[in-house]
Amino acid sequence: MRKIALVTHPESQHHVEQKVGGWYDTGLTELGQQQATAIAAVLGAELPQSSPIYSSDLQRTTQTAEFIAQALHSQVVLDQRLREMSYGAAEGRDQAWFDQQIIYPPHGAGRLDHRVYPSSENRREVATRVYAAMETIINSAAQQLVIVTHGFAASFVIAAWIGMPIEALGSVAFQVNSGSISWLTQSTPFNNRTLASLNDTRHLATL
Repeated sequence: MRKIALVTHPESQHHVEQKVGGWYDTGLTELGQQQATAIAAVLGAELPQSSPIYSSDLQRTTQTAEFIAQALHSQVVLDQRLREMSYGAAEGRDQAWFDQQIIYPPHGAGRLDHRVYPSSENRREVATRVYAAMETIINSAAQQLVIVTHGFAASFVIAAWIGMPIEALGSVAFQVNSGSISWLTQSTPFNNRTLASLNDTRHLATL
């Protein structure tokens, strides 16, 4: 069976400061580091040693990936294409301010190319780069591995895995919380790709 652990980074400094994230590059808080340790313990028990780890190159994901790498005695491959959506000039500003600036998408056509802020990425741009990263990962020889990314970008990781065309992604959202683990699997003989588990946060319950 091919088995991929999809991890969303845990609590980051921008969360507690209530700043706009995106490419705003902050590291994990002390709680976030404890949460990353808990994530690493789960994956250390579920995956073989030396399972490769692919991660967004932002601090909060790379730090999460390093905790996992210690548990798996593995290496981390950083990939900018796995970053969160960029919010452009809004990044690092107060979230309360940004909430008043958001341009909400239409209900019908045009959602894929809509920008929630004038200098932000749109869904098509995020999906295009995440899909390219997933093509690299899927075509790798590794049968069991880890992907560490962000809450919004994770939906496109899942969509790429199950083969959704980018044109169908205007309204797609898989609900995942910070510090979650989801499992993507593919088993023989039919080789169907499955979202086997979504948004597991049980490992965070006691933190």
